Amino acid sequence: MTTRHTDAPGSQALGSVRRRLYTALDPRARSTGLSPLNLVLAILILSATGLAIAETEPTLLPNYGRAFARAELVFGVLFALEYAVRLWTAPERNPGGAAWRERLRFLITPAALIDLVAVLASLAVAGGSSALLLRLVRLGRILRLAKLGRMSRAMGHLLEALNSRRDELLLSLFAGLLLMLVSATALYLAEGAIQPDKFGSIPRALWWSVATMTTIGYGDVYPITPLGKLLASIAAISSIGLIAMPTGILAAAFSDAVQRHRVALGAQPQRSTPPPETR
Repeated sequence: MTTRHTDAPGSQALGSVRRRLYTALDPRARSTGLSPLNLVLAILILSATGLAIAETEPTLLPNYGRAFARAELVFGVLFALEYAVRLWTAPERNPGGAAWRERLRFLITPAALIDLVAVLASLAVAGGSSALLLRLVRLGRILRLAKLGRMSRAMGHLLEALNSRRDELLLSLFAGLLLMLVSATALYLAEGAIQPDKFGSIPRALWWSVATMTTIGYGDVYPITPLGKLLASIAAISSIGLIAMPTGILAAAFSDAVQRHRVALGAQPQRSTPPPETR
């Protein structure tokens, strides 16, 4: 008489815990918004980022330097624990695949690499000796803000919109760069001899071109000749429509992406009511 072996209860319970943790950490595994765990992580990310920003103020370090270091160590341990849990739950992304392969795929994702940099930066605060190293460490800690992106479905829609309109966006970017170069060359020819310190070369004129086309217009560099003013006016008016072009493309693509996801998630065809029976 043979007996049929089943999975051990402990293994089933462990798998259930892993699945629940994965669902709580990854919004893509749920049909609703953020989980309570995601909200806690978002608060921790914002708090840790605020701490990293405040720590760059030299006047706060004499009185609060030790408190900053302790708080950053606590944040580092918490985010290291989160990183470890995400690594452990990575196989839940594809339950049919090999666990080691799914964990390896997780390790090389941009989000996991950013997490790793932020965790190492937190744990390296005590060892930062040079000013440059400390600045790099603080930059790595501020990168935690990127972790908020994967907690938002809107970020996924934005990435999808960028990918679906990448050709149009690249074309508009190329047109903008071309207009910058042409306008800088025109002002170099018109104003180079009169204002050599500002328009004496095309690279110098490019600063004016960038400031003008982005509608910033600092006012530190501007043409003074009638021809230069005419060319600058043409460049400024042309840039208004050109700079607005990527905005329209991206807005339309983002709206399309949101609509597609709404249809995919919540739109189920309504069942038509059967016609009444005729006797």
